[in-house]
Amino acid sequence: MGGWLWAALVQAGEVQVAVAANFIGPMDRIAQAFTAATGHTLKISSGSTGKFHSQITNGAPFEVLVSADDETPRKLVASGHAVAGSNFTYAIGKLVLWSAQPGLVDDQGAVLGSDRIRHVAIANPKTAPYGAAAMEVIAARGLTAALRPRLVTGESIAQTFQFAATGNAELGFVALSQVVMPGKPVQGSLWRIPQTLYGEIRQDAVLLKAGEANPAARALLSFLQGDAARQIIRSYGYGP
Repeated sequence: MGGWLWAALVQAGEVQVAVAANFIGPMDRIAQAFTAATGHTLKISSGSTGKFHSQITNGAPFEVLVSADDETPRKLVASGHAVAGSNFTYAIGKLVLWSAQPGLVDDQGAVLGSDRIRHVAIANPKTAPYGAAAMEVIAARGLTAALRPRLVTGESIAQTFQFAATGNAELGFVALSQVVMPGKPVQGSLWRIPQTLYGEIRQDAVLLKAGEANPAARALLSFLQGDAARQIIRSYGYGP
């Protein structure tokens, strides 16, 4: 084995990454590009940001958090579970109302107030930022009381998407990135919800204390801010 190859293998590391469920598609592609560029590999876990916060504060060995909000990374820095100054916004999330049925969702979202809609899926607003944003939209439309009995709550935005994709709910409040795939036509029907109806979903990444001494973890955060990652992020419909 050549000396340069041996050195590269010795230096290549692994990073344990907690990734918000809405970002798993882009993250899989970023992981491939990151490994190709650096030799480092990622061990990815996907779930709700709120649950990750609980797991991290209880000692889970994640080294990087790729969050669905900016509040959770700040809280982890404040509590000493993340490295101060390492958090940054990598994407602006966008919320859509989506149905697996073509033609069901109109471009103004009027279907949300229809009496024929029996179930609407949302992520748990207590643990998932996209769920909290969905409740803001429902309130802005004056439909909180009418829709509350029809809401089906997913533990994460991934489970919420599954409820809508399988027809267990006719409608689902999901991330744009879950229904807009690079190079593929949009399936079903959707309403791209104006960002005036919900607070900006700033998604931040942060270096956790467990990864402070891992050069591969720091390399990942640097890669997330580079052009290659940004192109992938934009291709899934996220704002810069």
